[in-house]
Amino acid sequence: MNRFWYFLWITAALAAAATAVGQEAPEAQAIVRKSLEKDRFNFDRARDYTYVQRVEERALDAEGRVKQTKSSTFDVVILGGRPYRKLVAENDRPLAEERANKIQRRFDREVEKRSGEGERERQARIAAEEKERQEGRGMVREIPEAFTFRLMGEGKVDGLPVWVIEAQPKAGYRGRAKRWQLLTKFRGRLWIAQGDYQWVKVEAETIAPVSFGWVLARLQPGARLTFEQRRVNSEVWLPARATTKVDARVALFKKYRAEVDVVWKEYRKFQADSRVVGVEEMPAGKAER
Repeated sequence: MNRFWYFLWITAALAAAATAVGQEAPEAQAIVRKSLEKDRFNFDRARDYTYVQRVEERALDAEGRVKQTKSSTFDVVILGGRPYRKLVAENDRPLAEERANKIQRRFDREVEKRSGEGERERQARIAAEEKERQEGRGMVREIPEAFTFRLMGEGKVDGLPVWVIEAQPKAGYRGRAKRWQLLTKFRGRLWIAQGDYQWVKVEAETIAPVSFGWVLARLQPGARLTFEQRRVNSEVWLPARATTKVDARVALFKKYRAEVDVVWKEYRKFQADSRVVGVEEMPAGKAER
């Protein structure tokens, strides 16, 4: 289910990035490009932070009633230059001793593996990661041409002045980047900070089936996703919360209905000497302008 939610979060962020403001197309294009540049900065800086992530999944029956709730809490740390999610609690309770020891042994093995990485392996891994990053950025760069934009009005989120903008995919759009088809399957609404062009809140909805993953899952039209960010340490905007309610098919025949809620918190800045330092996490309304 973690892979499933990660996909939803990425597609929500991409749908959000496609939104901009302005009464005329040239202005909207200029603003969306500026917001995307801001997002690139956030994307790069995010690698400097560790955090706690809590994922709650509420399974629904055919009538939409909650039939089961479970949660997992992870401490996300940096090992060998890459994030690693270590399970620390289930259903908001500390792990039983036997399970905690098993998780710790797995963590220790990963520490040893990553610390013992040879230079050739390291260079190959970095090259693969950079290729994946560039493929993702390639799709993001196509966003200004993939959507049309409409200013819906102004408002405030946590006291921060924002523009409220709607984005619709362009009919007949064809891109060049890998997986560009994803851009045609979402429409969205974005609350974007007027002071620094940062995404404060995003709502996205699927308008066509979305297939993904090695489990052959298919997300049905009408799946809704919400994504929120907050300013951290007076230097970067990072994820705060993401929610979705989905009606999907896994392996193309098994129905899956659920609400998923993800919270990111307790950001700590990771430093080169393997220490973390406390940081200030601001509500959106207290962000520096």
